[in-house]
Amino acid sequence: MSHYEDMIREDGLPGHESGLDPKPEWEPRYPGSGRLAGKVALVTGADSGIGRAVAALYAREGADVAILYLCEHDDARKTADIVEAEGRQALTIAGDVGDTAFCDSAIAQVIDRFGKLDILVNNAGEQHPDQDITDITEDQLRRTFQTNIFGMFFLTQAARPHLKDGAAIVNCTSVTMYQGASELLDYSSTKGAITAFTRSLSENLIDKGIRVNAVAPGPIWTPLNPCGGASEEKLEHFGESTPMGRPGQPNEVAPAFLFLACQDASYMSGQVLHPNGGMIVNG
Repeated sequence: MSHYEDMIREDGLPGHESGLDPKPEWEPRYPGSGRLAGKVALVTGADSGIGRAVAALYAREGADVAILYLCEHDDARKTADIVEAEGRQALTIAGDVGDTAFCDSAIAQVIDRFGKLDILVNNAGEQHPDQDITDITEDQLRRTFQTNIFGMFFLTQAARPHLKDGAAIVNCTSVTMYQGASELLDYSSTKGAITAFTRSLSENLIDKGIRVNAVAPGPIWTPLNPCGGASEEKLEHFGESTPMGRPGQPNEVAPAFLFLACQDASYMSGQVLHPNGGMIVNG
């Protein structure tokens, strides 16, 4: 196990979805219609939460799915089982997206297994709540940026030679980028970088026929919050501040990732969708 994984495990991250109560809802809510038939998708952080729901929905819509994750092997195997139950192929790859060598290796494994890559979903992320900016250590700051934004650069760089005309990239930003979050200074900052990365990468790739968009979820019930240091009080009232008065479920977010990945969104690039329970962010 790497030094990075040692540090992450000390914080209880990434966290087992199997240990959450109630369980997050990942199941697709409707029959597939072949919108991703014949496609190959790579989803980071696909062992649990939003990533699992995206993998499940993509498989239902006809895609084979590469499941990238850090170290939660049991959760990743569950996601692979979900993909395979939809009649699609699954490939699980464990490692740190903040490591360039891992990203290069992961893409090589996807190409070796499937022969192509049509959809890249940069979803993996981590957060570490702190009451005061002086509580954020240099190690934590570097590690949050390494995973949340450096990892997107590294994986996109590795994938770029294999992305052809018609490919799609979907990044996961956050409502915290638009509204701020007093206890998530470093996390929110990475999400601001991700939004700027999405818009700039779209401008960079649009003439190549590659669309780049993002999704900015609000409070969603995944392992990220209960395993990422959120207080019991915060968890007790998690999502209640939204106009809908509740947190969202992963399968309420996944359709946004599907829309942006398929030809339904053929005239959209550089945009952000906001499944956030009704919060108006004007972004």
